[in-house]
Amino acid sequence: MAKDKFLIAPIKDGLRTDLKPWLLPESAFQRLNNAYMINGSIKKRFGSIFTGSGAASEVLRPLYSRLRIGLTGGAGVGITDGAGAANGIVPGSVFKIGQQFSIGTEIFTVYQLGAPANMLHTGAATTFTYNTTTGAYVFNGAPATTQIYFYPAEPVMGLSNFETDVLNNRPSIAFDTEFAYQYAGGFWDRVGPTAGQQFHGGNADFFHTTNWRGATSDVNLMFITNFNATVPAAATDDPMWRYTGAGMGGWTTFQPIFIVGANFVRSAKLIIPFKDHLLLLNTIENDAGGGLGVNTAHPNRCRFSHNASPIAASAYYERNQLGYTGGGWIDATTREEIVGAEYIRDRLIVYFERSTWELAYTGNKVQPFLWQKINTELGSESTFSSVPFDKAVLTVGTTGIHACSGANVERVDKEIPDQIFKIRNDNSGPIRVGGVRDFHTEMVYWTFPSSDSGKHATTYPNKVLVYNYKDGVWAINDDAITVFGYFEQQTGTTWASVGLTWAEAQFAWDSGTLIAQFKKIIAGNQQGFVFKIEPDVTTNERVLQITNATTAGVDLVLLDIIDHNLATGDYIKITNCQGNADLNDKIYQVTANSNTQIQVTDADYSLVDIYTGGGIAARVSRIDILTKRYNPYIDKSMNISIDSVDFAVQRTEIGEMAIDYYTSSSNVSMADQALNTGALLGAMILETFAYVTIPLEATQELLWHRVYLGGSGESVQLRIYLDDTQMVDDDAISSGFELEGFILNVSPKGRL
Repeated sequence: MAKDKFLIAPIKDGLRTDLKPWLLPESAFQRLNNAYMINGSIKKRFGSIFTGSGAASEVLRPLYSRLRIGLTGGAGVGITDGAGAANGIVPGSVFKIGQQFSIGTEIFTVYQLGAPANMLHTGAATTFTYNTTTGAYVFNGAPATTQIYFYPAEPVMGLSNFETDVLNNRPSIAFDTEFAYQYAGGFWDRVGPTAGQQFHGGNADFFHTTNWRGATSDVNLMFITNFNATVPAAATDDPMWRYTGAGMGGWTTFQPIFIVGANFVRSAKLIIPFKDHLLLLNTIENDAGGGLGVNTAHPNRCRFSHNASPIAASAYYERNQLGYTGGGWIDATTREEIVGAEYIRDRLIVYFERSTWELAYTGNKVQPFLWQKINTELGSESTFSSVPFDKAVLTVGTTGIHACSGANVERVDKEIPDQIFKIRNDNSGPIRVGGVRDFHTEMVYWTFPSSDSGKHATTYPNKVLVYNYKDGVWAINDDAITVFGYFEQQTGTTWASVGLTWAEAQFAWDSGTLIAQFKKIIAGNQQGFVFKIEPDVTTNERVLQITNATTAGVDLVLLDIIDHNLATGDYIKITNCQGNADLNDKIYQVTANSNTQIQVTDADYSLVDIYTGGGIAARVSRIDILTKRYNPYIDKSMNISIDSVDFAVQRTEIGEMAIDYYTSSSNVSMADQALNTGALLGAMILETFAYVTIPLEATQELLWHRVYLGGSGESVQLRIYLDDTQMVDDDAISSGFELEGFILNVSPKGRL
């Protein structure tokens, strides 16, 4: 019997959960994990690569993309002496398991508490102790006269760019909970705050920065706040800062005085320049009444400077102050808290918890600003979720993802209406949502902690919501990203600097994304790694440090990976393990024992060789695509019988995907049923490489490959995914995947 053929192409939709699966548009998907729609195709999710460059070995390479501190002092302190000895105390106040040191080619890993205790080490040093109470370190026999680097392993809490006079080459500045770092010379190193100072925030105190003028209009400054200030006051309150770009000596506290001899601004959630004024939104103000003084919160306040130097002593003086030059404040008529703000052209949109306002400029020198409410129901719950466009600002609110045009506010996530309610509310979940716009792919990415994460992944974000804003479609990735930012400091990319296989690198070597100073997206994670987001790379970078590896019995290996964010059933790929190399270059399915430890099975793991450090792991993402439920005969009250599907895929060298399908509205796997009953359905594998029997395919970009199915029912639903066998196959997981369309070969069969 001849089969009817129904073409699904071009693909115009992405993830949709607003309708029942059989009511979805033809090219919509009930599930779209680790893949997204772009230019009419479904493509594998973005990958990532290290930011650093110039490492002497593959083992050292990850450390060049990690926030680190070059310890200061002469021989025997920050630099080993002629005998390879050194001792000192690391800066800061966080001393913990998971931190690392490196001296030349040797890596030292803090894997146990102690006062002091030995660290793991990968070289020939004879003494290597660290005190997790005081931060004191002692080395002997390490590489002589060599710089010591310390890796605090704190979460990345901000990624910013310092404005310079050099076009398209703004230095990248990263923040963890204690320090600021700048990318220069192929690695990240500490640049502040000033010597003897540190930040005191926790893992939910993210950094907001802005670039604005200094004392004169030709001076560039970065203004910085982590909004870490308590009411009434605490010794660990952080001031705001201003930074000149001059490294450790370029930091000055920024605490604007508004009542002479009495009151100053301790902190603000947002610092924003607008209409030649520097605005402080959602302020915590101090009465300077001796000692720490008393802090008072003004969550609905905008405090503004005069329209000259924002760092002048009188810049924020109120009208009744001697020397007043135009500073002041204005409170919105709401008790809601200011959460975020962004520009729409020449207007400033300010988000409160449940409403959206404009801070309008009046031009009146006495009162230059006033509040105007735009929407009384829709606001924002995530300061760093706001993503600006020319005609609108997108932000994540309590009831949806909203677009504000300046005139009205409306939801843009109507296709996935319940996704917003999957953001975790505990452990400061909404605060951890952060967004960024990818101009190259025309996507927005939001990192968020999901409520359906594993029980040991409850703090840091573990998902990325992907929005194709050109076509208005959605997808979801598995990941572990604390913050996004931009990176303009890459040099021209070479094959050696990428560190990928041909299968993993899906970009053309004349691509504009590879040239120097191309504006890349970077991301940071909870272990202090910073990496580049690469839409044309097929694998995730190795940004999870293996702090220790021990045996738990026959074939069972315990891996200490601090704050790993992995759930039982996830997969990782391990490299660079020293001492016991049996773990290297393999992919494992994990069991999560806690938020610091996972368990894997490895029959080759040596019980004799001892792990000495250096190991690193990458998350392996499972592509999992579930189509709508198809029945082109539904209007004739007929069931559907499916014979096969012809898939149009971009040719790869070695790739393949598993195919499964479900009939009617059942979730019973037909592939499993065929295996259990002995039905001859074939391998149920979609091979994306050229068939040897068809020589011309080796030169084709697009391949049409058929997969035979067999079944009937009220509808048929396809699943395209990486199965458990493929997930541990390096060739399968490193290959790209792009689906341009497919043809259903079907016929009607019986009445519904």
